[in-house]
Amino acid sequence: MSLQALLFDLDGTLVDSAPGLADTANDLRAARDLPPLPYLALRPGAGSGARGMLAVAFDLRPGDEGYEALRDEFLERYPQRMLEKACLFGGVRALIQRVDAAGMRWGIVTNKAIRFAEPLCAAMGLMPPAGALVGGDSTPHTKPHPAPLIEAARRLGVPSGACVYVGDDERDMRAGRAAGMRTVAAAWGYLGHGAVIHDWPADHIAAVPDAVLKVIKLA
Repeated sequence: MSLQALLFDLDGTLVDSAPGLADTANDLRAARDLPPLPYLALRPGAGSGARGMLAVAFDLRPGDEGYEALRDEFLERYPQRMLEKACLFGGVRALIQRVDAAGMRWGIVTNKAIRFAEPLCAAMGLMPPAGALVGGDSTPHTKPHPAPLIEAARRLGVPSGACVYVGDDERDMRAGRAAGMRTVAAAWGYLGHGAVIHDWPADHIAAVPDAVLKVIKLA
């Protein structure tokens, strides 16, 4: 099926939002008289949002005692930090401009809750022009389930099989495959702790945003 639309993950793919997440994690540590952790220790977990930050900063995971209360506090504090240092990754603006100029539809599919994703996308100048934004609570499932990607394709008015999905996490690739989309692993992103990107079910690996243009035949 010919390509009709391009879909992107948000954090770690379009937007470098790790500083705000890391600062929020360190705010929680400071409130408990714990020393701050280095940014580079926290950054790989940024693709998993609060869950990733709490795993690194407190060695807590879903199901652990105290996890839910700490997650709720994280999400309450995060909006104060979210936009302070966030920015588009280098090359992303040019990539989007080229896609727009070609008249190709594109959208964003993220596991970030829509109450955070919408203001972040607006601040980064992504909404508009993105034709669809599907958040982690926009459907009953989150990635790696294909439902959010299928919903984004529906909103763009294209078949799922006519989309390419670009993301920086293995679950992005799994979701894309399950939705019948071609997948591109964003090697410039967060990738996760101990990730081996060449083991992911990706059709292509892009070292920089500009490389995505070659995948979609716009370069």
